[in-house]
Amino acid sequence: MALNNLDTLYRQVIMDHYKNPRNKGTLEKDSVTVDMNNPTCGDRIQLQLDIQNGIVKDAKFQGEGCSISMASASMMTQAIKGLEVETALKMSEMFSKMMLGEDIDSEDMGDIEALQGVSQFPARIKCATLAWKAMEKGVHDE
Repeated sequence: MALNNLDTLYRQVIMDHYKNPRNKGTLEKDSVTVDMNNPTCGDRIQLQLDIQNGIVKDAKFQGEGCSISMASASMMTQAIKGLEVETALKMSEMFSKMMLGEDIDSEDMGDIEALQGVSQFPARIKCATLAWKAMEKGVHDE
């Protein structure tokens, strides 16, 4: 029964981020911009990062896609704001491990933990990781 409740809670968190995305929009000032898409299902994202002195000062995204890809983008932008680039990359690495079904210390992941169940659906993993891959590319291109 407890697992079912957790499943329901996770579903609610994902749907909340999908219906009320955090950080959706564009940055006014110069920023790193990354466009990525998932041709398999049509998800697409444009991620903008304001990186100053090795810190992600701000992050915004635009795009369209399934609830998982858009919720993941919302959660990711919320999670990395204010982090050092290295910490954001470590978080992305942990997220990738979580998507592969590996046990991670999800204590620092916040709402992102709600996406854990996606690892059981291999076809949806690319949806969940799209924004994270865009972030990795953005900080490396910066």
